[in-house]
This record gives sequence, C-alpha cells and structure tokens, in this order.
Amino acid sequence: MRVGVLTSGGDGPGMNAAIRAITRVGLRRNCSVFGIFGGFQGILDEQLHELNSRSVSRILHRGGTFLTTGRSEEFRTEEGQKRAAAVLDKHKIDALIAIGGDGTMRGLAALGNHWRGRLLGLPGTIDNDLYGTDYTIGFDTAINNALEALDKIRDTAEAFHRIFLVEVMGRHSGFIAVHVGIATGASAIVIPETPTKIEDLAERVIEARQRTKSSVLVVVAEGDELGNANVIAQELSERVGDKCRVSVLGYIQRGGNPTHFDRILGTRLGAFAVECLLGGRHGGMVGEMNGELVLTPFEETWSKKKPFDEWMMGLIDELSG
Repeated sequence: MRVGVLTSGGDGPGMNAAIRAITRVGLRRNCSVFGIFGGFQGILDEQLHELNSRSVSRILHRGGTFLTTGRSEEFRTEEGQKRAAAVLDKHKIDALIAIGGDGTMRGLAALGNHWRGRLLGLPGTIDNDLYGTDYTIGFDTAINNALEALDKIRDTAEAFHRIFLVEVMGRHSGFIAVHVGIATGASAIVIPETPTKIEDLAERVIEARQRTKSSVLVVVAEGDELGNANVIAQELSERVGDKCRVSVLGYIQRGGNPTHFDRILGTRLGAFAVECLLGGRHGGMVGEMNGELVLTPFEETWSKKKPFDEWMMGLIDELSG
C-alpha cells in the first residue's frame, strides 16, 4: 500500500510524533509512505516525497510539523478537489492520512467525493474541539504553555494589585480557557459556549477585589460573543472603576516541544491509523475516547458537539473564593 500523509491548517505540538509513527509503523508493515509538504496545497503542487525511517529521525521532540502546513483556497473548490484526486492517482497513492482540525476533516470528506482511495484523519488542533476524541494532538502542550505564561502574569498582577484579562486561543471553543483558568485559580473564565454578561463579569471581579485578593485574573477565549480581551477589558474597566490590563498569548500557545502526553497521543493515533488502513477501515477520524482507540465518521466530527464539562465550570465561583 502506498500511503500519503500531510498536515493541514494550524500546527500543533505532537504532529511530528504522529508523522513518525505513521511512517515507521507503515514501513514495518510493508507500506510505502509519502510525505506531502504544505498541506492540501502540497497535493496540487505535487510536493510528494517518499519517506524512510531516517526521514523522521529526531522529530519526536520538535513542535510544529516538519511536513509544513497551510490552507489552500484552490482545494476548497470542487475543481481543486478533482485535480487533487488526479494527482494522487498519478502518483499511485492508495491511502491518505491528514492531520488537522475540523477544516481538515471537511477537506477529506470533500475529497472522498472525487477519489477512490482510502481516507483517514487524525485530530491535530490545540483547540480540542473535535467530536470523536477526548483530546486532540497539541491541546495538552498548548494548555501547559498558557499555564506557564499565566503563572508569570500573576506575579506582576500581585505585585501591582492589578486586574488582568488574559486572552487564549479558542475561536469556537473554550476548552483551553477552562483548563487554564481552573489550573491557575482565575476569578472568571469567559468562553463561547456560555453567554457572557458584562454586568455579571464586573460583579465577579468586584467581589474578588473585596475578598482582599491581591490580584484578579480573568481568562478569555478569543471567540467569546462579547468580543476579544481588549474589547471586554474596555467595558469592564468602566464598570469596576479600575484599569484592566490585557495580555494576549497568541501563537506562543502552539509552539515549543510537545509534552509527554502529546507525544504519546500522536504516536498512538498514528500507529492505529496505519492498522485501520491495513484492516480495511477508513472514511473517518481516528481518536481516543475513554482510553479506547476509535474511528468516527468524518461528518460527525463537526456536526456533533463535543461534550463540555459544565460541572467544572460550575465550580469556578467556589474555587476562586
């Protein structure tokens, strides 16, 4: 079997571990493995290069993706998808594994309408917002990166008795914000999944100040309906009578060496993907749920909502007391 592998969309620590596992397990199972550089656009540009065991040496500990990534406007079109199918056929590719977020899963599903080959996805996104897996590749590293940053911000906040709003990634999902907020003892967490009222947020900040807290941290997911941290801070400052400082963590959350968890997760999912292909299972995303390796149909990964731990959200008031 000739297997192509690519990474698409945003990068995430642990993707290299998955690529390494796909390559080495594939080679041991008598597959030929081809790295596709530049995401789906790499198919259109015919950037397919055969990999060997040495090709993936010394990448396990590296963040990002050595295959590079990107987004392709051409591939979004039906014409682009048909051309991609033709390129894969030209290079006699039998199966394609793509690592990425919901856009990647949608891309694979669309490609499946025009290509006869086997398709599998791996969940690679720091947002952890894909249905069909408890955790996505890159999420654990991202929350640890954010955790380290927030601990340092709190030092300054306490020294000056300040209110800080810290913005983390999450356009449509608050998983990063919730995990980091609870782990750092934030006074409030603002996420897209729950409605945010500026009056309630201001009251919570004022109450935290009245409890003689030396600092107040509010963690904001970038996709909250009220706006980003800068917008919320401006309104909040007027209501609490004190200037609220803002720190936007941005892409620092994606970088750095992957944690142990992300290296193991990427390795497990990559190896299982090869086993699925050789066993005739394809047409979905490989994930891990409740400790079990599973395969979820592509459409379910974006059409079904990933369960959110509302119980943990309900504890925030009590924990920040």
